Amino acid sequence: MPEKKPQNAWEQVGRYTSLAFMFPAATFAGYACGYLLDRWLGTKFLTVVCLLLGIAGAFVEFFRQVLREDNRDDG
Repeated sequence: MPEKKPQNAWEQVGRYTSLAFMFPAATFAGYACGYLLDRWLGTKFLTVVCLLLGIAGAFVEFFRQVLREDNRDDG
């Protein structure tokens, strides 16, 4: 069984910092897309729908990252 290579502290900082920026970025992107679509199509509900899709996308990516980290720790 190969030994686990210890992770560099800066790698971990980069990984978790990217998660911290991903949540607000995905939320803002969803809101902005929905807002622009609402203005273009003359509707009023797409802002909320796209906002929820952006939040859901952020959570999916968060769980992918956590599972990826968990698999690395298992070896």
